[in-house]
Amino acid sequence: MAFLSMDLPELRKHRPERTEPDDFDAFWADTLAAARAVPARLDTAPVETGLSTLTVEDATFPGYGGQPIKGWLVRPRDAEGPLPAVVEYIGYGGGRAQPHDHLLWASAGYAHLVMDTRGQGGAWSTGDTPDDGPGAGPAHPGSMTRGVLDPATYYYRRLYTDAVRAVDAVRTHPGIDPGKVLVTGSSQGGGLALAVAGLVPGLAGVVAGVPFLQHIRRATEITDAFPYKEVAEFCKVHRDKVETVFATLAYFDGLHFAARATAPALYSVGLMDEVCPPETVFASYHHYRGPKDIGVYPYNGHEGGGSHHVPAALAFAASVL
Repeated sequence: MAFLSMDLPELRKHRPERTEPDDFDAFWADTLAAARAVPARLDTAPVETGLSTLTVEDATFPGYGGQPIKGWLVRPRDAEGPLPAVVEYIGYGGGRAQPHDHLLWASAGYAHLVMDTRGQGGAWSTGDTPDDGPGAGPAHPGSMTRGVLDPATYYYRRLYTDAVRAVDAVRTHPGIDPGKVLVTGSSQGGGLALAVAGLVPGLAGVVAGVPFLQHIRRATEITDAFPYKEVAEFCKVHRDKVETVFATLAYFDGLHFAARATAPALYSVGLMDEVCPPETVFASYHHYRGPKDIGVYPYNGHEGGGSHHVPAALAFAASVL
């Protein structure tokens, strides 16, 4: 593994031009208005885990099309008053896994909603939410090209909407302060956090680790790693649909959400990351509209800062929550 495409001084200045669809804002306004026709709520049921300092609840909220989306709500057991909340999104192929996989944020004193990922949760961690959306059509195995010939049917329209609705839902909980919600995730989760930051006003902060789904077309040109390679493989077979594919993906590119996001943000990047190339992460970072910082890990790949980055994320959360 070696440094990819640009050295750090170049990356520090890398801000490529954005080309977004003319109806980008209207597309997302209409999508979220339709989803919000179903009132936000967070239904919970206690789960016995054997944890003495935390409480865990099996959570369900309405996502895209009102479909029930699963999650875990983890909180400090003896907390008093409405708590700040952290909403976490999961990396590609994973689901909400088990409650004891998610102890950090509640141990730091926050309410922590872990959102399950529709139709995933079968690659490296378990999930419990099916994808019942209209994504029929040809696709490469995986999620990246499911319904990709039309933005209305594309998989990530549903998943981004679920991510927004997770924030809507957590803000309805009586034990949570609706004005103090931070969104976070790594890889796909980081991409979801950035999309939500561009779509939901009033967030307290964003922690986006090695974010996926940034500068998507460029990513498919500079890495052979999956999941971006799913798009390249699809285009290799469907040679006549290349521009249709990227016209759809333009509605989901993190650069456009970053340009609309105003909450304070902490990014991280590994300069040897072949999955989410640093060029794409810095492109998003430099377009991010709000106050921001980035943790740079020169000799790391897609693990980014790993546990070394956790104290920085906790300090950032404390500063905004």
